[in-house]
Amino acid sequence: MSRFFSAHWKKGKVSFSQPKSFTNWAGNLTYSAEKVHFPKSTGKIQILVNNGGNQRALGSRHSFNTIADSRDTLISLQSLNEIVSLDKEAFKITVEAGMRYGELAEVLQQHGYAVPNMASLPHITVVGACSTATHGSGIQNGNLATSVSAIEFVNAAGEQVTMSRQKDGELFNGAVVALGGLGVVTKITLDLVPSFKMTQVVYRNLPMRALQDHFVEIMSKGYSVSLFTHWENQNINQVWVKSKVEEDVPAIIEPEVFGAKLATQKLHPIESESAENTTEQLGEVGEWYERLPHFKMGFKPSAGAELQSEYFVAIEHAYEAIMAIESLHEKISPHLFVSEIRTIKADELWLSPQYKQTTVAFHFTWKQDEEVVMQLLPLIEEKLAPFNARPHWGKLFTMEPKVLQAQYERMEDFRQLLLHHDLEGKFRNEFMEKYVFGVS
Repeated sequence: MSRFFSAHWKKGKVSFSQPKSFTNWAGNLTYSAEKVHFPKSTGKIQILVNNGGNQRALGSRHSFNTIADSRDTLISLQSLNEIVSLDKEAFKITVEAGMRYGELAEVLQQHGYAVPNMASLPHITVVGACSTATHGSGIQNGNLATSVSAIEFVNAAGEQVTMSRQKDGELFNGAVVALGGLGVVTKITLDLVPSFKMTQVVYRNLPMRALQDHFVEIMSKGYSVSLFTHWENQNINQVWVKSKVEEDVPAIIEPEVFGAKLATQKLHPIESESAENTTEQLGEVGEWYERLPHFKMGFKPSAGAELQSEYFVAIEHAYEAIMAIESLHEKISPHLFVSEIRTIKADELWLSPQYKQTTVAFHFTWKQDEEVVMQLLPLIEEKLAPFNARPHWGKLFTMEPKVLQAQYERMEDFRQLLLHHDLEGKFRNEFMEKYVFGVS
């Protein structure tokens, strides 16, 4: 916190820091807010909300666009990171909004529980990930938001509101992936599963042509499967297969998958980076939370100084979409660290990219040259347009608002839900105005 100086807001003694240069995780975005608050209780959040002005909640700052920005005030949730309750009979846990997946996983493991899936980074907050439909991989696995069974948030009137799948039914499907628009989420309840063990192996050099007839088969080789490519030579550089294993039952590891050979040493998805940052491979058995992410909690995730974008396409168009992107390889490859292909199961959450469609996700980890990347994204979006691609809400994209909104049949219902809790737009920013409300 050396970059900030501390002060107190007189009325409520709510601590805040005046940012000199407050940025997102990757450093590509400097937030425009005049004040950043770090409240330690829901009561203090209510005081802040009642103080007025434009406000947005801030999690682990892993978004690459302005979705979390505010022209007035940011409310960081980093100090709200406690376990609220663990219902062992109902298989549910409630946590505060600043809890990160890596921290949550260790607590769950101690009690014999797990979450069904995790993203590639365990460093992100549970609330931030679920609010933007962040995901892991697996044809039978939904995005992280599909595990949410209840949320508590402070709305624009400063009221504490609780919504749940059981009580609110269809409206709850609109409230989970809410992009921070309902208010400041303070608590979230997740459905759990029994703890399980996994192995992870990596295969090298899968010919892209194998995906034409075997995409679903390859992506079903494990509980979670990821393909990494540089879009060079029509080659998938690495295939990461994460598999569940039963106690005392040896894992069956194939030496080859459609021409891709089993790796004999640990690898980082970006092969120039040290593999010590990655979760264990080579078929070594470990706990679920030590295998589902690609990166260890205590180490630098991904490349660090990078940019990210991601697009989702219905799985039936997977190979066509892969070939469409591949046609841009000469333009894309020089500016990439790596690209990842994953699958995510369909769901019923209104603003989820998986709403009513199982998808294939195309993720791009770019070198940090924003001017070049922002010129490349329209080319990729044009190639994916025939497949009605949906961008990740928290990453870089250039899609026209009307095109994006047309991809979500419940968008108008979502707007009405936001207006019900925030009629005057206290929690709306330029991103929400542009991409949800269509205000230019």
